[in-house]
Amino acid sequence: MSNSIEGDALSVPGPRPRQVALASPGPRTAVAAGAALAAGAALAANAAPTHYTLDAAHSTLSFQFVQADAKNDGKFVKFPVSLDLAADNPATGKLDVTVDLNSVNTGDKERDDTLRGPDLFDVAKFPQAHFVSTQISRTATGYDATGKLTLRGVTRDVHIPFTFRTADEQGKPVGYLTGKTVIKRLDFGVGQGDWKSTEWVGADVTVSYSIRLIADAG
Repeated sequence: MSNSIEGDALSVPGPRPRQVALASPGPRTAVAAGAALAAGAALAANAAPTHYTLDAAHSTLSFQFVQADAKNDGKFVKFPVSLDLAADNPATGKLDVTVDLNSVNTGDKERDDTLRGPDLFDVAKFPQAHFVSTQISRTATGYDATGKLTLRGVTRDVHIPFTFRTADEQGKPVGYLTGKTVIKRLDFGVGQGDWKSTEWVGADVTVSYSIRLIADAG
């Protein structure tokens, strides 16, 4: 006679899964995280550029050219300037300059009228020159603003090298931007007709700038 087992098969219980307790962050971890956040905030603050605008009464934009083997000087009276610059992160900066060409002054009315005329600046068609930077970088002596200069309807890449220092004057933060660069006038069509010749007027024009800027109160 055979015996039979009826009903469900009995299952053999296997080993229970091991429970692992999650460790809560200790004080050292919290301190490290806080320090990292603080460092990131400090870097962001350092990277934020300061916005400056022109103090026209204490700024000059001048130029020098050679005519008939003699050096001649002139200046522009109106030239709005704005600068955004963080000394530790100049790549975030921007330099923007607009020059009112009608404001040219060489101390000689006849020469000024000639400069404003159609063969040179042609202010009737092109009353302004404009420079805007596309990049500002540090150099061994200061900074270099690479950007686009538009003059007489022609736009070309130029470099504006400058030094920059800040000061606190009468409780107000200010900046001083100085430097000079050379512009080749014929690259921008400044010189038509007889004025194209470099025998009478040199091709190079040296532009010098000594700019006082006032930082935004905010």
